[in-house]
Amino acid sequence: MLMSYSLSASATLWEKVKVPSNGVSNSIGSYSNGCLAGGEILPLEGEGYQVIRSQRGRYYGHSEMIQFLKGLSSDAQKLRLGNMLVGDISMPRGGRFSSGHASHQTGLDADIWLKMTDAPLEKESLVEVQPLPMVHIKDYKINNENWSNKQALLIQLAASDERVARIFVHPVIKEQLCKSEWQNRDWLRKVRPWWGHYYHFHVRLSCPDGSTNCKAQNPPPPGDGCGAELASWKPQKKVKQTAQNKKKEAKPKKRKPVKITPPQCLALIQ
Repeated sequence: MLMSYSLSASATLWEKVKVPSNGVSNSIGSYSNGCLAGGEILPLEGEGYQVIRSQRGRYYGHSEMIQFLKGLSSDAQKLRLGNMLVGDISMPRGGRFSSGHASHQTGLDADIWLKMTDAPLEKESLVEVQPLPMVHIKDYKINNENWSNKQALLIQLAASDERVARIFVHPVIKEQLCKSEWQNRDWLRKVRPWWGHYYHFHVRLSCPDGSTNCKAQNPPPPGDGCGAELASWKPQKKVKQTAQNKKKEAKPKKRKPVKITPPQCLALIQ
């Protein structure tokens, strides 16, 4: 049964579903073209964490993700890193967003803010909480006023979990992690540079056992990713071009391939 939120006419069918389907958790399809059966709710508050912007209804995930988030916040508490703020996971049955996310469709992606609080926030603050930027975007350097070992250790904790396939952070944050002297650097392989992640990090779990229709992503390249690959993300100085040169370099726009929704997902919204 479909139940609608107060959403615009452009909302996808998935955004209109208010409740998860019954049964055990099952991630179907790929991270950017899939859905979630048997989604579980992350309670809005627990040991060492709070869900922010819960009015968006994006606090559903595969049972493995829910367990992961609870475990991560508990470990963060033991290390006295602070209270963890959890952003978007997935919608009740996963699926496609009209805007905001290309992935987060199978209940295996979650955004965790790098803003740590000393004590739980008031309920009113959780709705309008503002991010804490860890990067000076224009200068392409870390914001030392906000970045600390607490953020670095939280990312390390998350990446060290064997269930984690990838963690996305801004390239400057990856660079900062690479500079630190870690006894074990294996987990750095999972930390991948990606634009936009300057105030939060994006955790992606591997396909869980039992989710036979879950499409896994290829593993990250070997190594810690701290060399030439990371350097290639640094913005290059733009050279002034003539109109003639721009015309020569203009390339035809490629059409994006149409994503076909997995049939198992269609069954969840019929």
